[in-house]
Amino acid sequence: MKNNLSFKDGIIDALPICLGYVSVAIAFGVLAVQNGLPLWAPPIISVFDMSGTGQFAALDLLKATASYLEIFCAILVINARYFLMSVSLSQIIPADFKWWQRIIVAYGNTDEIFAMATSKKVPLNFKYMIGLIIAPVIGWTSGTVIGTFAGDIVPEVLSSALGISLYAMFLAIIIPPATDSRPITFTVVVSAILSISFYYTPYLNKLSSGWVIIICGLTASVISAIKYPVREADDE
Repeated sequence: MKNNLSFKDGIIDALPICLGYVSVAIAFGVLAVQNGLPLWAPPIISVFDMSGTGQFAALDLLKATASYLEIFCAILVINARYFLMSVSLSQIIPADFKWWQRIIVAYGNTDEIFAMATSKKVPLNFKYMIGLIIAPVIGWTSGTVIGTFAGDIVPEVLSSALGISLYAMFLAIIIPPATDSRPITFTVVVSAILSISFYYTPYLNKLSSGWVIIICGLTASVISAIKYPVREADDE
């Protein structure tokens, strides 16, 4: 099969992702500044992280005065899916990718970029992957910059509304796969039940939100893994 993907193809495929990132990143920038982060911090976080769910969760934990250890562990649990996505992507990129090329691809391996890359019916190449990555990176970073410097002039009513963007993002991630997968639905329900239990149970409700996220996430994952184990396919 002829490899005909180009840098331009990557840019074109990434444009919808880029535009979607801009709006969410603006919300992140606004909320980051209003939660006390200095102006230089949000753009740097977005450049080196580019994990919307993790970044919004970190803001929520910072607002709740969580410790750095809690924030680190919570983001590690939230972003653990990237380990699996990177392993999967490594199986379809050419074996001749140099180590530094693989690092760049790993850096840009977000949910949307992974979905686009794995949907291609022709072999991937580095030029295409660079185009697919660079546009979302620019969109996410520029959106954060806009939100950061607009944070002080955004009306309070609008900034309060932006606060629900974190929950909207979580729902957007959870609902589509949950409607198609019983194990995911079960995991979401178990997580919700555990979270509600922590909130209403004496002594447990004194635990900080960071550790509640970590405990609920790991516990729900273990219970779901036991109830819905992944069966290995036969050799044939």
